[in-house]
Amino acid sequence: MSAGSVDPALERFLRGLAARDASEHTRRSYQTTIAAYLDWLADRGADWRAPSRADLRAYLAHLGGRSARSSVAQRLAAIRSFHRYAAREGMATGDPWGAIATPRLPRRLPRVLEVDQVERLLAAVDAELAAADLAAPNRIDLATALALRDRALVETAYAAGLRISELASADLASLELRRGEIRVLGKGRKERVGLIGRPARAALAAYLEDGRPILLARRVAPVAGPVPDEPVEIFLNHLGRPLGIRGLRYRLDLLRRRAGLPDGVSPHTLRHSFATHLLDGGADLRVVQELLGHESLATTQVYTHVSPARLRAAYRGAHPRAARPVGG
Repeated sequence: MSAGSVDPALERFLRGLAARDASEHTRRSYQTTIAAYLDWLADRGADWRAPSRADLRAYLAHLGGRSARSSVAQRLAAIRSFHRYAAREGMATGDPWGAIATPRLPRRLPRVLEVDQVERLLAAVDAELAAADLAAPNRIDLATALALRDRALVETAYAAGLRISELASADLASLELRRGEIRVLGKGRKERVGLIGRPARAALAAYLEDGRPILLARRVAPVAGPVPDEPVEIFLNHLGRPLGIRGLRYRLDLLRRRAGLPDGVSPHTLRHSFATHLLDGGADLRVVQELLGHESLATTQVYTHVSPARLRAAYRGAHPRAARPVGG
């Protein structure tokens, strides 16, 4: 393909991704990956509809010599998705990669916080609130507003098991405090309802009543033009604007360090902890799948591998000799 041109088959594939509400980042990544693959085959004189095993092995070696194993796996996933689409649309006979052994990444178990570590994270927010109250005992100042927001943020993330993108985009209309529900748009723009317990509801109520108005009042007009419309997002930054993904990561990492938690604890760690603690408490796997918004139960099953307490309890309760005393 010439510079700037897009293969018609690739163009159709990208339109299909857009129709399924794939993110712009995903579409851009797939376009770059598949265009490079099609160019490589064209330079070799191979037809992408039916490349030979030698062509595919050579391309695999080409990728392996230039990219990390994780990058190779990601690129091959995009390429195979393109081939499957082409087969479904009648543009090719099948996925030529199906007969090629490709590198597989070992499935890493998600990092999970213990319950007491979650409590330490919340204690770090309480310390923020206490310090703010000492500095301004008779009024709600910026520090107090931020601390109220951070408490609501951590409580909501852990209570509902939300992704960081779902936290950032959650708006006021999606929140039903009385019912303890928050509606979010997950992957593929699929809506689901997250549940929030009493601590999270109390933290959100305090933030919405006393913290968010302080942050909202800090909105300023740009150099030229009116003050922007009031944001609908629940969580705001210190300038009264929506708290984006980068800001969420920064604040939670700051709290992590103050709580003395290990490196690598991220917003997604709270989601992993949510799922694991539910399973440890006896929740059904399909219920956890629904709450997480996983399309496949296989995705949720990874959490059974990080719930040894639940496995031991199930074993002791089910196996006829698990609890029998020695010599009994």
